[in-house]
Amino acid sequence: MPVFSLEICAGAGGQALGLEQAGFEHLALVENDPHACNTLRLNRPNWNVIERDVKEFSFSSYEGVDLLAGGLPCPPFSKAGKQLGSNDERNLFPEAIRLIDECRPRAILIENVRGMLDPVFLGFREEFSKNVIKMGYKVYWKLLNSSDYGVPQLRPRVVFVALKSEIAHNFSWPEPDKKKNRTVGSVLYDLMAENGWKNAKDWREMANNIAPTIVGGSKKHGGPDLGPTRSKKAWEKLGVNGKLIAYDPPPHDFEGMPYLTVRMVAKLQGFPDEWEFYGKKTHSYRQVGNAFPPPVAQAVGKSIMGALLCSKKLMMAV
Repeated sequence: MPVFSLEICAGAGGQALGLEQAGFEHLALVENDPHACNTLRLNRPNWNVIERDVKEFSFSSYEGVDLLAGGLPCPPFSKAGKQLGSNDERNLFPEAIRLIDECRPRAILIENVRGMLDPVFLGFREEFSKNVIKMGYKVYWKLLNSSDYGVPQLRPRVVFVALKSEIAHNFSWPEPDKKKNRTVGSVLYDLMAENGWKNAKDWREMANNIAPTIVGGSKKHGGPDLGPTRSKKAWEKLGVNGKLIAYDPPPHDFEGMPYLTVRMVAKLQGFPDEWEFYGKKTHSYRQVGNAFPPPVAQAVGKSIMGALLCSKKLMMAV
């Protein structure tokens, strides 16, 4: 019983990968960044990747699709982006309303930054919810911590889910899985030791906590590093130098605090080692830094999938 999805602002595929793992089959993924599109094509040649601005795209031919998902741009709601909300030209929530209206999916999934839940955006959230409810959906907002779903960093994300009113009672948020909690050291040890670094085991013991939220994915950011001073200090406690992103793991005789590579950061985001990122270091790191962790997308996707399959089985029984 196939369950189909559409995705906007697909980025490097964090959400798409998680939804695939949850059982969804992607009909189309829309993304305007050429590097991210090439990443999607590189890893999933069979996916229908559409390199286009969402504002120029229509989903009217996909009416009744099971799920419409998207990781809409975060800067309008993040403190780093000055929280301009609806006054920010990067705000794509109006486009999301248009696309929802065009294809009337059975379920909707949108993720964004924690700042979306700040009091300053209460009116924005209520207006967006009202527009979706008018189309026959029940809506849910929730703050999820990625560390509750096996991702070795806190990374709080606001997740919006909406389902057709007649099937919404089948939905429930995924329960946190505390058994999956892992540390930076345990997750990255194999990569840190890849070039035979003599201090890799000692570093693993030092990096015995989850990471701070990975930042630094902005196109306006000068170069790849692990964020502002406050973030870098948090990384120092884990024995990581956050001033830049390295090309390679530390060599055998390296002394001091190691840098992370793009591959390491991707692993802290929950990407599998085999997931490749297209482009040079800066472009690759931006893709990683902006990603929705696949394990979180998978957890939410499974909850949505359960609600959709339950309703489909009831329809078939009738």
